[in-house]
Amino acid sequence: MASQIAECLAATLSPDQNTRITAELKLAEYFASPDTGLALSQLILAQDADMSMRQSASIVLRKYVKERWSPYFSTFKGAAPPVEIKAQIRQAVFQALSDRDRKIRTLCAHTLSSIANSDWPDEYPELLASLINLLSSNSPESVHGAMQVLTEFIKSDLTEDQILPVLRQLLPVLLTILGSPESHSAPTRARTVSVFRQCVTALFMVKDEHPQATKEAAASVLPVWLEAFKVLLKIDPKQDVTDTDNWDGLAVRIQIFKTLDTIHTSFPRALTPYLQGFLSDSLVHLQALYPTLSHYYLSSSEPAPRSSEDEAIELPQLISPILDFAGAATRGGKAKDWFTIGNLNALIAAIFNVVQMTTEDEEIWANNANAFVAQEEDETQSYSVRVAGFDFLGSLVDRSPAQTAKAFQLTVQQIVQSSQQLRDSGKADWWRPLEAALAAVGSQAEAILDCIEDEQESGRDRPIDVEYLLTSVIPSVLTLSQYPFLQGRGFVFASQYSKLLPADLAGQYLDAAIQVIEAPEASVPVKISAVKAISNFCQGGEDSALVNFVPRIAKDLGPFLLVTSDDTLSLVLETLSVVLEVEQAKWITPELADSLVLAVLEVWNKNNKDPIFLSILTDILSTLASSKSTGVYQIVVKQALPPLSNAIASAKPEESWIAGSAIELITSLIGGAPESGLGEGFFPLLAPNLFKCLGEAEDRDVLQNGITCLTVIVRKDLNQLLSWSDASGRSGLDYVLTLVAKMLESQDESGGLVIGDLIIHLLRKAGESVLPVLPQLLQAMVGRMFSAKTATFLQSLVIPFAFLINNQRDTVLSLLESTTVHGRTGLDILIQTWCENAETFQGFWPARISTLGLIQLFISERPSLQNLMVKGDIIVNKTNKDVIMTRSRTKTTPTEFTSIPFPVKALKLLLHDVQSGGESATISAQRGADMYDIDSDDGDEDWTEEEKLNQGFKEDEFAFLSDMIGPKGMAFDNDELLDVSDDEDLKHDPVSGMDMQAHLASFFRECAARNTNNFSTLAGQLNVEETLVLRQVVGV
Repeated sequence: MASQIAECLAATLSPDQNTRITAELKLAEYFASPDTGLALSQLILAQDADMSMRQSASIVLRKYVKERWSPYFSTFKGAAPPVEIKAQIRQAVFQALSDRDRKIRTLCAHTLSSIANSDWPDEYPELLASLINLLSSNSPESVHGAMQVLTEFIKSDLTEDQILPVLRQLLPVLLTILGSPESHSAPTRARTVSVFRQCVTALFMVKDEHPQATKEAAASVLPVWLEAFKVLLKIDPKQDVTDTDNWDGLAVRIQIFKTLDTIHTSFPRALTPYLQGFLSDSLVHLQALYPTLSHYYLSSSEPAPRSSEDEAIELPQLISPILDFAGAATRGGKAKDWFTIGNLNALIAAIFNVVQMTTEDEEIWANNANAFVAQEEDETQSYSVRVAGFDFLGSLVDRSPAQTAKAFQLTVQQIVQSSQQLRDSGKADWWRPLEAALAAVGSQAEAILDCIEDEQESGRDRPIDVEYLLTSVIPSVLTLSQYPFLQGRGFVFASQYSKLLPADLAGQYLDAAIQVIEAPEASVPVKISAVKAISNFCQGGEDSALVNFVPRIAKDLGPFLLVTSDDTLSLVLETLSVVLEVEQAKWITPELADSLVLAVLEVWNKNNKDPIFLSILTDILSTLASSKSTGVYQIVVKQALPPLSNAIASAKPEESWIAGSAIELITSLIGGAPESGLGEGFFPLLAPNLFKCLGEAEDRDVLQNGITCLTVIVRKDLNQLLSWSDASGRSGLDYVLTLVAKMLESQDESGGLVIGDLIIHLLRKAGESVLPVLPQLLQAMVGRMFSAKTATFLQSLVIPFAFLINNQRDTVLSLLESTTVHGRTGLDILIQTWCENAETFQGFWPARISTLGLIQLFISERPSLQNLMVKGDIIVNKTNKDVIMTRSRTKTTPTEFTSIPFPVKALKLLLHDVQSGGESATISAQRGADMYDIDSDDGDEDWTEEEKLNQGFKEDEFAFLSDMIGPKGMAFDNDELLDVSDDEDLKHDPVSGMDMQAHLASFFRECAARNTNNFSTLAGQLNVEETLVLRQVVGV
């Protein structure tokens, strides 16, 4: 077998293609024999064999392992070797880790890692000890091979229970290797740091399960390694780049800075004593390595040296982790004393240097518009030195706005002067530092503008003179068409700081940007930058200053929609959307609207599967349709509705996204329709195709979009729906109610709130028309309530009842009392569901209508409600007292509740509404509760008193978050900021406008005065906190 395998391998290296193919097919046949793997492993060890043959055997053996070793591998094809042969193969591969040839060691390390994935620890328990012994052998070859296995092994195979013992055995050996540069290569030593970092990550993952053991391990292990890093980083980094043959030494530094970032995230307390020293090291590295970065990446076509192992070691691979670590340390706030004026100025100067465009960036961005757009967008930026640098600058501005802005000013001044000197001396790359400076300051525009405003309001000087740049630097930059990236940056920078521009100068900049878009000779980067600038100007400018420009801009952007794609198309669409929002597009002409709609539909035809494009397209169509300009709505509908309606009809079931997106675009048209309605013939054109599609559709997105579309039609022009019927006489309302029934019968609850919205608006707008089928509808809703599981779907079922009870209480309650589902009355099912979910209802109007419905139920005093028992408060016992009940704990120890009469539960829910009306009940509870004093490694022991009071935030930051996470996503005491999910009809509903706190107070006082529903007795069943709230409201 061995000779046959060797012959086959030799043939795979033949220059003749037919010979190679025949040999590879033969090898595939041999794989079915268990002896093949053994023969390959023996051939790898054969020192007298040709090296190319041994390397080929190593490659083929890994393929054999993936296909024949174990069902563990997804590529397994059967015929696994017997246990004894596996053991021989493992032994041979392990032996090859010490081979004299580096490539053999590397190939076998990959193979052994694959075997370990499958066999360790059950079938290969000795692997870890064997690897540690190999590391201790003092043989550079053996250590090199073992380290490559460990790098993958620690990452993927160690479990929580194994990590602590492994650390004790492995880390001392790794540290010895790291400290022996005379014995081991830099890539091998770098791998020790990489494995150590993986161990730190694994240690952090078991922190909660083994807190004491983790704490002890971190305390004993981390300082030793941090001391080693401290020593290694003090070595001049220039030493590692002066050797033009390879940059191996950088590999160690790369791994150290990555590891420092990991430790800062996982065990910040251990790192705190070292932070200032490591920040100084970071600055030294950025300064010392900049000349090398400039030579190889900014101004030269000379390729950077590779590593001795033929792997690329790029300088940006080191600079990015340095910036990431220093940025994280800045955000952590534990090294404030390091940020002296001198250090801050030097650091910002260094960052401005390293974020310059590289020659590779220039080449790629000049020829790839999408790549250029992507690097400018926060959402699509790929990781790079520039991105890391801007993130770091953001951290510095957040921590010390004025001081950082002053440092920006100093650095920019120096760069403006030095750039001019370089230009005068004929340096071709003079523009790079200036472009980087403008990009850096522009990246922090929002924060710097806020800082300038704050400083001026406090009576202090502006920390940075942006106006000087806007008036004295940028104008000349905008004429430099031979330097397109600098020219484009000038446009973007001016637009980012447009708030500081006088109106006439802003108009000049905007006009210049439009001219660039219209100029056929302008380069791609400049045109894209001009489009970005126009977007910024239109977002930040006054409509009155923009209205004379926007018709021209919209006309210019239209053709761009047909020739751009991906990120560039997204930018053009977003810009067009912003332009159309100026004065709500009342300036647009029917002719321009006509051309834009056609272009939008063309974009949709090519990109109807892209949700991001679809989101922007719906905004554009909605804005166009809502324009007050005479004749525009009619032309938009005329151009858009027929093709979209046809698309709904012709979409194949397997291309459901076409119908779904077409419905969504039509919904946006309807949303923009005037108050007078949809216009003659709108619904008759749409209805046949829409109802046919929704009747046959199984795709949930299509159904949800269809329900949303019908809901907006009900809101906007109900008469068109009520007056339409198909050829057989079936009414539009009947189609809608059939769709509602279909959704209620479905077990898919992902539709959530949309079905509830449709039912609510039908009841609000078409109550009389729905009346004949109301009993069946309500019965179907109660029946579905019995099996519903998700909160949003349950809300969809409960809120319509709340609305009806608030308006037709006794009729609805009588109907529910006479309805039976699974042996329970409809009233019982509704009340139980309502009480359990009332506090989770989303939306401003739904929460209010629920409250009003509960009030109506309480004051009805119906006997059927008096005796109805519902879930009350949590029963506190030994298993849950002072314990945070996680999901896993709740599964093993289910929470128990008291059982209380419904009227008492109604009072509890209404009192909770009183409490949450002014401030978050959740936040109040957190502030008033005793916080657990747990000793941890998260570094929060250094919080200030202000931060301790506010969960680690400053008071204004905490107040902002409190507002953001409050009920309905707004400030708790602001009833005017209605939830975005509430449509215009509900926002203008009397329920939304009423003073709910006053209404609740009046309700409680009247109940107390009249003893409604035996109020005094019920009040006696409230807990202490609720009783206090009640007394405060009633005034007792």
